[in-house]
Amino acid sequence: MQGIGGKYFALAAAVAIFGAGFAAHAQDQTKAAAPQPNSAAAPSQEKSAPQPTAAPAPVVSAAMHKKMEAKLSYCKTCHGVQGQGFRGAFPMPRLAGQQPDYIKNQLQAFIQKRRANPVMNNVAHVLSPEMVDFLSKSFHDLNPPPLGGAPAALVPEGKEIFHNGVPSKDIPPCATCHGDDAKGNGEIPRLAGQLNDYIIRKLTNFDKERGLKPSPTDVSSLMKPIAHNLTQQQIAAVAAYVSNLK
Repeated sequence: MQGIGGKYFALAAAVAIFGAGFAAHAQDQTKAAAPQPNSAAAPSQEKSAPQPTAAPAPVVSAAMHKKMEAKLSYCKTCHGVQGQGFRGAFPMPRLAGQQPDYIKNQLQAFIQKRRANPVMNNVAHVLSPEMVDFLSKSFHDLNPPPLGGAPAALVPEGKEIFHNGVPSKDIPPCATCHGDDAKGNGEIPRLAGQLNDYIIRKLTNFDKERGLKPSPTDVSSLMKPIAHNLTQQQIAAVAAYVSNLK
């Protein structure tokens, strides 16, 4: 009995020892699994800064809109009901499809007397910035067919000059600035569909009408040496080519 009791006592002691070991091991595992105060935690996601919202479009009153439409109709008296230009005592330019920035720039040139035109010098002075924006966009959105009327025989020569220039006279291709489709970009004007006789008149008299003040300058100054070096035949040819482009 005493031997058996001794065996039971030894077995109980072993269970107690190993049980305590298992408990301690489980406690260590629990601590290891739990996040430690000094351990590297995942970075917290910072709140993104609020994105700026686009400013709401200015509200135009019914009275102002009516005034703008009346001014647009007034402009069409000379420039054509669809802004396609008009041939009268002298040619009125096409404004349909014209670059808005070019229209704005030239209206400012009339105001600052950098460009000479007795009629437009007076018209531009009374236009508010809101009116200029409205007129520029309204004409840009129009797209009537060209009036045409240029001599077809000059078109091939005009196309050659427009796309390849006149290397012998250091005249670059017109397409370099006005684009292959002659629709312009920004302050560079659209030439596509412009009245050929208007282009002839403007290039022939460029020095007398454009860049009349040295400051502030605009992109019109780029055309001075080019217009000066083109012959009348070359001017007429380029005008005939671009006047038929849509």
